[in-house]
Amino acid sequence: MSDATQDVALRRYAGGSGAPGRDAVAREEPLEIRLGGVPLAVVMRTPGDDRELTLGFLTSERVVERPDQVESVRHCQATSEEAEGNVVQVVLAPGVSVDLDRLRRNLYASSSCGICGKATIENALVDAPPLDDPARFAPDFFYGLPVRLEASQVAFAKTGGLHAAGLFDARGELLVAREDVGRHNAVDKVVGWALDRGRFPLGGCVLLVSGRVSYEIVQKALVARVPVVAAVSAPSSLAIEFAQQARLTLVAFLRGRSLNVYGAAERVAGLASDPGVAERAAARDAPG
Repeated sequence: MSDATQDVALRRYAGGSGAPGRDAVAREEPLEIRLGGVPLAVVMRTPGDDRELTLGFLTSERVVERPDQVESVRHCQATSEEAEGNVVQVVLAPGVSVDLDRLRRNLYASSSCGICGKATIENALVDAPPLDDPARFAPDFFYGLPVRLEASQVAFAKTGGLHAAGLFDARGELLVAREDVGRHNAVDKVVGWALDRGRFPLGGCVLLVSGRVSYEIVQKALVARVPVVAAVSAPSSLAIEFAQQARLTLVAFLRGRSLNVYGAAERVAGLASDPGVAERAAARDAPG
């Protein structure tokens, strides 16, 4: 957690008076990703899990799809104090090639304003076709997920300033949770974790994010072949449109015992659940 937080000075005001104090805040630093010695991208992230973030980023951008396509991911020797720990060099396995010009064009387009939503979706579906995942979940399956994800958010509990993403299996077990100042980075860290451990693709799983759902998060889930993305907050219009075309299920406004379902709604199977699901969820979430 020392990488994720930073102690800072502040002055607190309450009841008409102020006093100096200290606070823990989320760290945000740039990470430069180099591919074969060539700078590829700079992402603003919370330090920690940089290998997973890098692998997830490369997977989301369709540079790699298997762990054996990456020979090494390592931090470069810093040329300045500011760059210490903030530059990662990726070496692809022999025989793995990438069109850097095309990749840079895609990265530029995805970060540009005014790009057509329809063109964005069509481009994403070229390399990551719509899902045909048979997974089905009862509504009760989702109700306890935010509590289990929140319990793993150690840095958020200290700072209140980090997003989280968690990957759950079909039994509702939390496989991995990652935090970052950027919600997209948290998702990339989860995807990178899965790729690094040979658990890719992620059919039958559920990805839960702690905030809202944008197009980019749904796109990353599609590349990872995650059939369901859940969120405690709202989806964007483009995220919903993309989920519909990608046959991906989007669960949003997951609060208490209520939720909304968009996209491939058939994966949330009716209002009646497996009789044992609610009991198992309650037992997992019970104190002690």
